[in-house]
Amino acid sequence: MGRGVVAVALAAVFSVLGQGAALMPQAVAATACAGAQSDFNGDGIRDVAIADPEATVSGKERAGLIRIVYGGGKGTFELSQDSPEVSDGAETGDQFGFSFAVYDANLDGCSDIAVGIPYEDINLVGNTIKDAGLVHLIYGSPAGIASGGLGTYGFRQGSDGKLGGGYEAEDWVGYAVAAGKSATGFPFLVIGVPGEDGAGGADMGMIHYVYGTAYDVASVSQDTTGVWEEAEAYDRFGASISATDRHFVVGAPGESIGAVESAGGVIAFRPSINSLGVPDPLFGMGQGRTPGPDIAAQVDDRYGTSLATAPYRPAGAATTTDTLLAVGVPGEDLSTTVDAGAVHLYHIKADGTVTLLKWIDQNQPGVEGDAEAGDFFGQRLAAVNTATNVVSTATTMRLAVGVPGEESTEEFPEEGGVQLFSMLGEPGAADSWIAPGDGIPSPRAPRTLVGMGLGASPASLYVGIPYGPAEGRAVHAFAWNTPNGGAPTQTWKPGEGGIPAENVAFGALVR
Repeated sequence: MGRGVVAVALAAVFSVLGQGAALMPQAVAATACAGAQSDFNGDGIRDVAIADPEATVSGKERAGLIRIVYGGGKGTFELSQDSPEVSDGAETGDQFGFSFAVYDANLDGCSDIAVGIPYEDINLVGNTIKDAGLVHLIYGSPAGIASGGLGTYGFRQGSDGKLGGGYEAEDWVGYAVAAGKSATGFPFLVIGVPGEDGAGGADMGMIHYVYGTAYDVASVSQDTTGVWEEAEAYDRFGASISATDRHFVVGAPGESIGAVESAGGVIAFRPSINSLGVPDPLFGMGQGRTPGPDIAAQVDDRYGTSLATAPYRPAGAATTTDTLLAVGVPGEDLSTTVDAGAVHLYHIKADGTVTLLKWIDQNQPGVEGDAEAGDFFGQRLAAVNTATNVVSTATTMRLAVGVPGEESTEEFPEEGGVQLFSMLGEPGAADSWIAPGDGIPSPRAPRTLVGMGLGASPASLYVGIPYGPAEGRAVHAFAWNTPNGGAPTQTWKPGEGGIPAENVAFGALVR
């Protein structure tokens, strides 16, 4: 398996184009919602959101949609730009659902969903701004998502946009989004704009931090006071984001470390506004600044391509005051093994300092499998604390690593798989492996790229199978302590359980 072959396969998965939309007034809070996590209809039962950003909607190819599966057997809902109460309309190439975050934006107890549409075009009189991007905030209610008469709220740049700034082609507003509720109780949403151009150069990137129920906005780039490094061309700051209620972390996978291009970097913030009117920056780092088997930053490591965070309760703390952070480095070369990939694990403490916990790759002692060229170990990550009401342990702090370039035999190149670890303790002490025919009930086939669709809840790891044979496309829920080849606890599949059979990339993203 050559580096170029897998890189082309992965690039094909990510290639996209887009269309436009308008702002809607802020919602009025609904009533009678239970306040459970990921609960769009407020009945106290967790719901599941499954994206197919390449789906055809109303005849528009790659317009994109999200399937909402209500918990408790209460049916499904197709959410798209053609849904009731969602502004604008489905358009070819939008890829609605390319990213999304679930949180309670208006504090009414029902979960809401912020959907990234980075390939949305903005249509102005006599001019179309290609791939400017948009984020739709769509409200939950006791009647369900986009069904309570609350409308939607749109975040876009431009003089008439909530985010301010100018319209630019290929800004990709909403390429990544993450959300939460701060320790002081206000909701926040972080919107990545990795294609933003500025004084630092093309695609330097930026983020917009949306906070409170009035949706105040603070915009941040690497030129903002206190933020690590400086804005440079092709840093793509904002290409990845992950958040807990205590911290959020932003990836800049194109960051150069010295003269080493695309080595990658990450920057951490506290979700609170400082005296300068921006979220409080804590630290930034690149791979060359962290110890491991190969500490030197290398060209095209892309450290920060993927991020995952989980709330952490250290011994002696009464609640989850800290955060554990996983940083994916899918382009990491292990000696002469090109693009084998690696993951770094860190502890972000309540005081904002950070320490390295461990480096993980498939060559570590006791770890299942072997690192191979083009594995892209760490291309996607999911992390969770399965029990936030107790002091965190190796059993409660769990990590899933996507390995989309993995092949167990030459017959099935880029078949992929998912490797599970504890975020504490030695990597090889409690890892396990699942893949098609080895726990995942999908047919084995080339270029299935398993590991590209991951999601997490306290009870389950969600593994989406959006590519490969149509009969294998599904989302499977696994227990976090699943052994090698363990079976899923639940499956959602096109054509079953009220989910329409039509799909293109069902399970590309799951929450």
